[in-house]
Amino acid sequence: MDLLSYVKNAIDVEADSIKKLSENVGPEFESAITLLANCKGKVVITGVGKSGHIGKKIAASLASTGTPAFFVHSTEGVHGDLGMIQENDVVIMISNSGETGEVLSLLPSIGKIGCKKIAITSKSESTLAKACDVALVYQYDREADPLGLAPTTSSTLTLVIGDALAVALSILKGFKKEDFHLYHPGGSLGKQLSEKAK
Repeated sequence: MDLLSYVKNAIDVEADSIKKLSENVGPEFESAITLLANCKGKVVITGVGKSGHIGKKIAASLASTGTPAFFVHSTEGVHGDLGMIQENDVVIMISNSGETGEVLSLLPSIGKIGCKKIAITSKSESTLAKACDVALVYQYDREADPLGLAPTTSSTLTLVIGDALAVALSILKGFKKEDFHLYHPGGSLGKQLSEKAK
């Protein structure tokens, strides 16, 4: 197999998984969006490793489309950053296995705080999925790397779920170009929107 075949194969593996995800979207997504839309506080995303990196992007996408959100690293959470989370918030907890120790270690304190929890995981029977109010469960055949180990397909699916939530919420809230410009005045997008506003 030549180098371009490796590239195409990785893309195809991830694309196929996204298609399957779309075909299996169920009522749990509506439940999650309803929770987020009714949130009186902020949306807090947490995770570690690649899930953490994806969580940061999800938080940024939510914030830029009209839903106040930020990321809390799960390890930092148990070392004081849980003080950022309040009862009126909704916490999105990301773990591919649903058994990530650092993420699970937040559950007792979050339970005492009293906010709602949404899991994004590939395991419906995992500790995390069962502990959360809503579990958004994705499935995939394999990671895109040849060893089947590096978070590739799984992290892409998590990102797609986050984007889908952000898009649905922005539509539900009637988010407009003017609102986007308010939160995104810089860069080429900001310039483009400024010129259209003239």
